[in-house]
Amino acid sequence: MSPSSSARVQEARDRIALRLRGLRSDAGLTGQQLAELTGWQGSKVSRLQSGRSQPSDEDIRAWCRACGAEGEAEDLIAASRQAHHMYTEWRRVQRRGLRGVQQARTPLYERTKVMRVYSSSVIPGLLQTRAYAAALLSEIARFNRTPDDSLAAADARVERSRIIRRAGRSFPIVIEESVLRRQVGSTETMAEQLGYLLQVAALPSVTLGIVPSQAAVMWPLETFTVFDAEQVGVELLTAAITITTPSEVAQYLAAHSEFSAGAAHGSAALRLIARAVSELT
Repeated sequence: MSPSSSARVQEARDRIALRLRGLRSDAGLTGQQLAELTGWQGSKVSRLQSGRSQPSDEDIRAWCRACGAEGEAEDLIAASRQAHHMYTEWRRVQRRGLRGVQQARTPLYERTKVMRVYSSSVIPGLLQTRAYAAALLSEIARFNRTPDDSLAAADARVERSRIIRRAGRSFPIVIEESVLRRQVGSTETMAEQLGYLLQVAALPSVTLGIVPSQAAVMWPLETFTVFDAEQVGVELLTAAITITTPSEVAQYLAAHSEFSAGAAHGSAALRLIARAVSELT
């Protein structure tokens, strides 16, 4: 794990320790009193509330019971699990190529009924053509110095994306207008991609919003996907973060709602796409 990634993980653990200390303080308990109530050694309380040790699920439940704050336990447990598992380094998962990365997420995509996507950088994977996906994945492999199996990975991504045509699913997708003009691959690749975007925007399962460049909405964020309001996947340069803490998932849901509210939909969105097509040289 890179220094910046490990620092982020430690920050997440420190936030949990801070919340544990806050619960103890709000309950008017000293560390020793909490140790007596839980049957622990005082040193264990010290390690947990300083962030030196990772609490187990049962540790958190016991801490919350002792503090009379049982209602805080599940959110804290989710946050603790997130801190433990939050980072999946791109280089580690990509070291055998990108095709496996695409296939690994298929079960999550298959079981998700409502998938909210926001992208400020590229056309979302669910809406990519094979040529666009191959060009993008090849560039990722080059930058990360990993095996370039971009054609096979693009096939896997396109196959995975067939879920947008299945009944009983919903895909509210929001992109920034600048995404339409960020060239990936050749001009022909971009023309095909934008033409495909016009097609899939008409699917009953897809709700496409495009945030105009001049829209007065919140600042652009990193690309993220919310799976059934239960889990968020955030894509960074060096790692993918999985977020499951309910309060943080709620923030991403709120952000998606704000972006969607400020986005162009329907015919207005199609006009923005058509304008980007006309500007291709």
